[in-house]
Amino acid sequence: MSARILPSADVDERARIGAGTVVWHLAQIREDAEVGPDCTIGRGAYVDVGVKLGANCKIQNHALLYAPAELEDGVFVGPAVVFTNDGYPRAVNPDGKLKSAADWEARGVSVGRGASIGARSVVLGGVRIGSWAMVAAGAVVTRDVPAYALVVGVPARRVAWVGPAGVPLELDDRDHLICPATGQMFRERDGDLEELA
Repeated sequence: MSARILPSADVDERARIGAGTVVWHLAQIREDAEVGPDCTIGRGAYVDVGVKLGANCKIQNHALLYAPAELEDGVFVGPAVVFTNDGYPRAVNPDGKLKSAADWEARGVSVGRGASIGARSVVLGGVRIGSWAMVAAGAVVTRDVPAYALVVGVPARRVAWVGPAGVPLELDDRDHLICPATGQMFRERDGDLEELA
């Protein structure tokens, strides 16, 4: 099945769009962007030059993904999320001349498999969000987020662990963390979470 691109979407002919992907009204996908198969790009979303999305990603309405962002398979990006890419944004150089592409270095956001970024979150350039992590709506992510972490607030901080089902994990009497939805077991070690066999 080929991609379905709505007539009002603006998809550059140099972008690569995977089979089964749907690009909704007024979305823009720039040159050299790579969108994997079976993705959904929502109304008014922006996918910048060279941004890479894996398979089965959902980019909701009005999300802005600035280059060089990279998303692995199964990533959810909520409505009006912004991935920034400039650590020191200015329109002009100190001499007052308009900045060009040569005057700064873009730092992209990278997102691991299955992670979710809540509505209206802002993720600063250069940040890595680990696999299956969850960023709460409205959070401002200023530093890396470990895999399976639930982060909230401004700036975002970890408040819990979540499993692939997205449900907060519960502590049992053996100091294991268990997903109430799937029964998967995890253990926290040195600030990271590892799945137990």
